[in-house]
Amino acid sequence: MKKLGKKSRSKTSKTSQSKLANKNHNRLAKQGKLKKRKKKDKDQQSQNEEKLHQNSGKLHSQVEHYSGEEDQLNPEDEEFYGTPGQTSFVSAAQKRFSNGEKSVSKRKRTDFESGEIYEQEPRKLFAGESQQNMKALLPIKTKKGIIPQMIEEPNEETCNTSADMLERDTIINQEPKPLPQLSNIQLLIQRKHNLQERKKKIALLASDVIENPEENMKKLRELRLMLEECESDAYITVKKLVMLSLMEIFKDIIPGYRIRLLTEKEKEQKMKKETKALQDFEQGLLMNYKGYLEVLEKYCTGKINEQSNRQKRNGIKHIHIPDEASQVITELAVRCMCEMLSNHPHFNYRNNIIAVLVPLMNKHNSVISDMVCQTSSKVFREDKSGEVSLEIVRLINKMVKARDFRVQRKVLDTFLALKIKEIDALEDLEENKKKKREFMSRRERKKRKKMANLEHELLETKATEDKKKKVKLHTEIIGAVFLIYFKVLKGFRKSTLLPSVLEGLAKFSHLINIDFFDDLYKVFNELIESEDLTYRESLHVILTAFTILSGQGSALNIDPLKFYTHMYNTLLHVHAGCSSEDLPLVIDCIDCMMNRRKRLISQQRILSYTKRLATLSLQQMPNGTIAFLGLIRNFMLTYKYTDFLFDNESQGSGIYLPELPEPEHCHAHNTMLWEISSLKNHYHPAIKKYAVHLGKMAPVSGEGQLPIQYKKPPRDLYNDHSTEIDVFNPPVAEKSTYKHKSKKMKMFMQEDITDMVVQVLSSIPD
Repeated sequence: MKKLGKKSRSKTSKTSQSKLANKNHNRLAKQGKLKKRKKKDKDQQSQNEEKLHQNSGKLHSQVEHYSGEEDQLNPEDEEFYGTPGQTSFVSAAQKRFSNGEKSVSKRKRTDFESGEIYEQEPRKLFAGESQQNMKALLPIKTKKGIIPQMIEEPNEETCNTSADMLERDTIINQEPKPLPQLSNIQLLIQRKHNLQERKKKIALLASDVIENPEENMKKLRELRLMLEECESDAYITVKKLVMLSLMEIFKDIIPGYRIRLLTEKEKEQKMKKETKALQDFEQGLLMNYKGYLEVLEKYCTGKINEQSNRQKRNGIKHIHIPDEASQVITELAVRCMCEMLSNHPHFNYRNNIIAVLVPLMNKHNSVISDMVCQTSSKVFREDKSGEVSLEIVRLINKMVKARDFRVQRKVLDTFLALKIKEIDALEDLEENKKKKREFMSRRERKKRKKMANLEHELLETKATEDKKKKVKLHTEIIGAVFLIYFKVLKGFRKSTLLPSVLEGLAKFSHLINIDFFDDLYKVFNELIESEDLTYRESLHVILTAFTILSGQGSALNIDPLKFYTHMYNTLLHVHAGCSSEDLPLVIDCIDCMMNRRKRLISQQRILSYTKRLATLSLQQMPNGTIAFLGLIRNFMLTYKYTDFLFDNESQGSGIYLPELPEPEHCHAHNTMLWEISSLKNHYHPAIKKYAVHLGKMAPVSGEGQLPIQYKKPPRDLYNDHSTEIDVFNPPVAEKSTYKHKSKKMKMFMQEDITDMVVQVLSSIPD
């Protein structure tokens, strides 16, 4: 045992020296100095061969045990026999002892060991790779073993694609074959079929979006992109259907608040799943809404055909919409934008919609201009804060100035729909200026600024309209409106805008600044003296003048005698014909002139106007007649000297002159209200009762007093008894079903007379 141990130690020491020599050999080979040491390498090789001969007997018994177990070899032996140009230990020993060789000689490396055949050997398929399209071939038998061979089998799709490519090449090279000709009926059936499919698709997409808009934004985008399709034969009809469908969808799913665009920092922030879903919905809704409005703007402004004409000149493929179809699509696009503005004026891109619609108010196409003007009037009536109204008024102001006041009258008629009752007074403005001039320290200014921000935040939490902000916006609106009105009065009196301006001044006259009263009265006197005004325009002038005098202008020393005279003569133009629609304006004028200036009117003026109204009551519709009778009743209750008109005897010299234009000198005290006795036989029951009441000198109580349902202002009587519905108020009583007993004619004493009477009656035709 000890001897074996010594031998093993000697072997290990020799092995370590050879290991060092091997390392030195490798290092020299890398440096390129191996030629100088050829003799030492040969000696070392011969020594190694002798050692192999000595150990061959011992290794022969262990070859079978170590075959296939290359990992259990001694690492030192593996390094020693792993010199360049030689194989591993186990493979070399197996080869020698299988052939019966006792000596080891130098041999060359095989091709397989060198790796040349291994690189050319076919790879095996991966486990996850599909073998459906692979076809098995005959295997190859080698020393290593059997190598299977596979080849990719051509697919039907690849065959089809190659066939399609060949067909395309042949089609390109050959002349195009003519398409099969279809009759008109077949084309119509095909178009109806395609249109029906598109309708179904539009309906399904629209219903899905309305049902759950948060999860179906992709379907909304798909529906929006159908607006740009021009391939189908019914693309114009499809465009119209998609426009209307998107309009109804947006009217339904747009929220009641304005969506704020996110910044880049906010997009990068982490948030909850619900918040992220809501954010994605809002951003997707804004993107689709913006794309929809862009398409509508192109159709409203006619840029689609301009673009197609430009492409045609440049030789680019284009699709031109016919003129008739483009006009219909333009009207539909304008309608959609008007609906968006009127239903959701608070939502995003409101300014863009207004900028597109306002220039269309003066378009020659009456359908489009009327549609936009009606939408503006609707927005003015429904706007409570005044923000949208201010934007529209500013753009109208710019448009009117840019076109040098050459616009249609209905553009300015939209201002009549504004509901403005209160604006900032001059005193408040002066107080605010004084407060601003007050000296404040730096600390006080900071404190006031913080308080202002705090109040602003508190107002936002209340979610109510700020009254100060509302009044401020209304003041700016009235300033812009009056700027247009005064410029028209100053330099464009003969334009078609004058009636609208006068009507607007009559409505907003209580908001006119007192500093402009003198200039306005000069302009009004010049207009009346020129006699170029129609009766309706003159009524507006009179109403504006007396509204100013009854309000802030009551302190001014102005004698409106010319206006009374002009009104007295203008009343004769109002009758039951074409001018019957102006009767409410007449009622308002007389109410301002008489009832609001009781102590400033002479007796002769009151009597002449009372007689003139009684004369006109015979020439009006039933509602106009009862309204004039209401005015006469007010005169009789207010001015007691109207009793002169119920007396037969004259109260002074002279005769009543109804054709005289001056109400002060027509001697109305020498006439009577004989028209009331004629109205007692009127066919309308309400007028009968009113005439009977006035015939008894309008008693307040007792016999002949007026029923309570008729004790209303003249304007309310006019509206209540309107004949637009063709129904009487009160309704006419039905005929009684009671049958009277027919009385027999008394026979004459003499039969001859009876026969003669019967003959005469029978000779008369029915």
